[in-house]
Amino acid sequence: MDLESFDSRRSVVYGRKGMVATSQPLATAAGLEVLRAGGNAADAAVAVAAALNVTEPSSTGIGGDMFALWWDGSSGAIEALNGSGRCPRSLDLDRLQREGLGGGLPPFHPYTVTVPGACAGWFELLDRHGRLPPTRVFAPAIELAEEGFPVAPVTSWFWKRGADRQLAAAINGGELTIDGRGPEPGEFFRNSGLASTLRLVAEKGPSVFYEGEIAESIVATLREAGGCLDEDDLANHDSSWEEPISLAHGDLVFHECPPNGQGLVALLALSILNGFDLDSLAPLSAERLHLEIEALRLAFADARRFVADPAFRVVPVDELLSEGYAKRRRAFVDPRRATADPVAGSPLASSDTVYFCVVDGEGNACSFINSNYMGFGTGIVPKGRGFSLQNRGHNFSMERGGANALEPGKRPYHTIIPALITRGSGSGRRLFGAFGVMGGFMQPQGHLQVGLSLAAGEEPQTALDRPRFCIDIGGTAAGGPVLLEEGIPWKTAARLAELGHEVRPVAGWGRAAFGRGQAILRSPEGLLSGGSDPRADGLAMPLL
Repeated sequence: MDLESFDSRRSVVYGRKGMVATSQPLATAAGLEVLRAGGNAADAAVAVAAALNVTEPSSTGIGGDMFALWWDGSSGAIEALNGSGRCPRSLDLDRLQREGLGGGLPPFHPYTVTVPGACAGWFELLDRHGRLPPTRVFAPAIELAEEGFPVAPVTSWFWKRGADRQLAAAINGGELTIDGRGPEPGEFFRNSGLASTLRLVAEKGPSVFYEGEIAESIVATLREAGGCLDEDDLANHDSSWEEPISLAHGDLVFHECPPNGQGLVALLALSILNGFDLDSLAPLSAERLHLEIEALRLAFADARRFVADPAFRVVPVDELLSEGYAKRRRAFVDPRRATADPVAGSPLASSDTVYFCVVDGEGNACSFINSNYMGFGTGIVPKGRGFSLQNRGHNFSMERGGANALEPGKRPYHTIIPALITRGSGSGRRLFGAFGVMGGFMQPQGHLQVGLSLAAGEEPQTALDRPRFCIDIGGTAAGGPVLLEEGIPWKTAARLAELGHEVRPVAGWGRAAFGRGQAILRSPEGLLSGGSDPRADGLAMPLL
């Protein structure tokens, strides 16, 4: 592949004994500390998730959800962990209609609070694959929360936005501010409430969050806010271990979590692109980006129709990812012009967030994502607990009978997705790398763009630095204008416009639209190479 004249802005990081890549340096340090204490990738991943709750609450926390992919370095097995929560059982479309909300929930309404699945997911991962006691795993995050930490620059910008937006209006939202404002870059922030919360779950386990005193705080605060999530919703929550969904691309295999997540979008787009000679096209050329944009539009159209909680609606994953279906969808891609309005196909005959990854010295890998959604989620803070509650319920559809329609006890269409890549099959299968890109509906678009760069032989840092496009997913099934990041050649933008795409150049803080990713690759000899997205505050670091 011709990699053009693009120069990465940062150097790749190398190591052998283990590596952590996150969006916050202090969270990276927390993961490395736990690895150094004898923990493995599972222990370090939970330590990072907890530390990110402290250092980047504008994106993530124990009041949100999580997903993870686990690679077992000794057996070559891959498992998907779904740590997403469900709709309150007393909430349905009839209730919304009676209360004048049938047209859709406001983004920060207390009814958008689904059961926070992160805490249960953290402990599921530790119980199944970790080796250290939870008190040791949570220790770095508790120390950061108690003693305070200097807020990173990009995080400060998002924190200020959240302070002016949902935290300003939400019950107890001021607990996550400094006198009503977001902290400045380098300003110390202490969160004694979160320290207490993390210490409780470390000592007593997830039961204290779902049935004990933390659960009582959550329910009491939501009642005060006018919400309906109750004690039974929390007590009945569980996570699920699932079989990943996968697709081959050359001699590599891409793995994603299955629905209710949107990892299927990335694989659907990849299946369409497998029929084109991408290697003959420069990565930032209009011809190459046009094909990727068209493939993603078709994939999003399918996702809007089919992705849902499989406990409520059968999702025909095997049929959607079959070569026969890809061939039919591929026929809709015209290299000479943009498709006006892609629609979902018929595969059956009858028919804001943090991502990070950890690889340890034994070759285990954890690809992990945790989120509140829309920054601080609802901004509602259980009194004295130091974390905000997510607003994942905003992703439910109000269309009766639709795959993703709001229903009691249902998981919503979820945007957060981790990814893994392997090479080979059977006993010869090995880890190629763990990666992900956070950022709402940008995530599968980022997976496709970064994943293709990694598959083409780019180092992780270069793949993450490369300018991206983002289809602005709005009210239509496949989205609206195509945002082009600063650094994409002007001639490419002009040619895309000629092909019929509505393009919008984006620079400055608007670059947040293109997501923030991390990646760690592992060579057959055990060499680790990592990178961290320049659009965030983080870094990849090896274990000494």
